[in-house]
Amino acid sequence: MDNFTLEGSPKTPVVNLNATSGVLELKGRSIPENSIEFYKPIYDWVDNYMQVAKPETTVNIVLEYFNTSSSKCILDFFKKLENLNNSGKTKVTINWHYEEDDEDMLEAGEDYQAIISVPFKMVVVEEI
Repeated sequence: MDNFTLEGSPKTPVVNLNATSGVLELKGRSIPENSIEFYKPIYDWVDNYMQVAKPETTVNIVLEYFNTSSSKCILDFFKKLENLNNSGKTKVTINWHYEEDDEDMLEAGEDYQAIISVPFKMVVVEEI
């Protein structure tokens, strides 16, 4: 299975989905013109990854900001990961990175953590 990467832009995050290592990463800002269109290939990749998942899958979310439409897409991404985790094929862990003084991002991570039944780790970082 191919890895999936997208270079980030001022409006879209860097996306690194690595089937070889089982590490999936979103990093940067997520305020695309059309969130659904932007996240669709990510969903499709996760659907395919289900067939060849590594025993452990690590998801690193390192976002400095995301808009409302992205928040729904990120939730849908997490729901796919929850299904993957529940399939028994892989153990998914989500690492939610946030800056120490960014209470909004911490709260967003805690909100996702309350909705999704996947192990979540809150990771404080110096600066994103």
